[in-house]
Amino acid sequence: MKSFRKKIAAVMVVTAMITHEASAFCGFYVSKADGTLKNKTSQVIIVHDGNRSVVTMYNDFKGDMKDFAMVVPVPVVLKRNDIKVVDQQIFKLLNEYSQPRLVEYYDENPCYLRYDDSDKKEKAPMASMLEGKVSGLSVQRADLGVKIEAKYLVGEYDILLLSAKESSGLKTWLTENGYKIPEAANEVLQPYINSNMKFFVVKVNEKELKKLSGNFLRPIQISFNSPKFMLPIRLGMANADGDQDMIVYAFTKKGRIESTNYRNVELPTGKKIPLFVQNNFSNFYSNLFQHQWDREGKAVTMLEYAWDVSPKNYMKCDPCVATAPSTQDLLQSGVFWLNQNTDYDPQNLDDDNSNDLVYSDNVYFSRLHIRYNRNSFPQDLMFQETSNTENYQARYIITHPATGDLNCVGGKKYLSDLKQRRREEMQQLVSLTGKGYSDWDVVTNNDEEKFIPAENSYNEAAIANNKIEKRQHGILFATLGVMGLISLVGFRQRRKKPM
Repeated sequence: MKSFRKKIAAVMVVTAMITHEASAFCGFYVSKADGTLKNKTSQVIIVHDGNRSVVTMYNDFKGDMKDFAMVVPVPVVLKRNDIKVVDQQIFKLLNEYSQPRLVEYYDENPCYLRYDDSDKKEKAPMASMLEGKVSGLSVQRADLGVKIEAKYLVGEYDILLLSAKESSGLKTWLTENGYKIPEAANEVLQPYINSNMKFFVVKVNEKELKKLSGNFLRPIQISFNSPKFMLPIRLGMANADGDQDMIVYAFTKKGRIESTNYRNVELPTGKKIPLFVQNNFSNFYSNLFQHQWDREGKAVTMLEYAWDVSPKNYMKCDPCVATAPSTQDLLQSGVFWLNQNTDYDPQNLDDDNSNDLVYSDNVYFSRLHIRYNRNSFPQDLMFQETSNTENYQARYIITHPATGDLNCVGGKKYLSDLKQRRREEMQQLVSLTGKGYSDWDVVTNNDEEKFIPAENSYNEAAIANNKIEKRQHGILFATLGVMGLISLVGFRQRRKKPM
């Protein structure tokens, strides 16, 4: 379909995509209150190369800090310099930069003659908005099979590294130290104990917290060497409240990360959708994600963004809706191979991993969105780094109609094309979200639509699509009826045939 469109200076992004009741990494909350703390959405930065991983966990806890603690499985006993706190703004930056986006275009009026285009410049897209003393924890209990492997004070956190022989002993230890443990803790703890994993127990040190300017918890970043490239999501289901969402911002040297034990899916992108979606893009994308998740069978990881963000690469998105992460942002995220002066201790590396710290300026950024629950995700997330460097971003397109007098041959052709285009956009909306015209709060720009006949409205497009759909169903039922009649006649004729 021929159309007259021009890229314009407006790009909208999803600003309400990540909402939190109390969100954290893929561990579980333990509470000194009533045990009702839940984790709904998690944000995690994971940096991986060779056997080296750096994981940054975001806490958006709301409530009394006395009630907060968190348990996270880790593959090794972390050293003090393997743990630090970082500025929470890094998550805001990565989210706004990589989240799904809405792109706007304008149709040109074909009735306006263009004598000179030399002074018409395409506008660039822009955003439109998206070692100290540890207190309060008891000594280890040999009779429970729990051993305190290490304890640190890092920023506003008291941290213990525990090992355990059985889940009931670990649960008892935590309970005796005043924590309300989820009922389902035993069944999810034991597999990690069987795998000889340790438990990273985090609690807020109120004295240290008061030294900070804001009453919020900073993200925790941990670094370790392990052949396991994974995220232990099963533990986070111990006190989950229904489906949980996890946003993974992953950085590698070579290319995208993918799950090795769940199917990887790219969300539909580059689709043209109705103009009225502009008024509530966040709601549109929420419906799209849910519909696609259901359609794909739920046990999937969804790709929302993938791009080479190396400092040497100038073009990191198309269109860009926020500032690209700088070299300093990447370093704060844990991209250790960018800086030859990184403070990692070479003694922490195994001999066969010595190449893991080779300097490189290659950085590939993948954003995965995982919605998970006990039934759909019976295993932890296992990942691999791939060589796929194809650029991808979830983007959706709206097009504003031409304005002004359309009473010319080209204008009449344009209106005919517009009617068909809007029908296709409505069909696309249903395909993407599973919802039709009546499910949306349709608000249009009257100044734009006043130049468009009523027969070209989205309401008329939806009505026309419904008629076509009913007619197709009618033809289908009629065809099936004829086929049934033919079959019945054939059956009777066979019965009448003499033996």
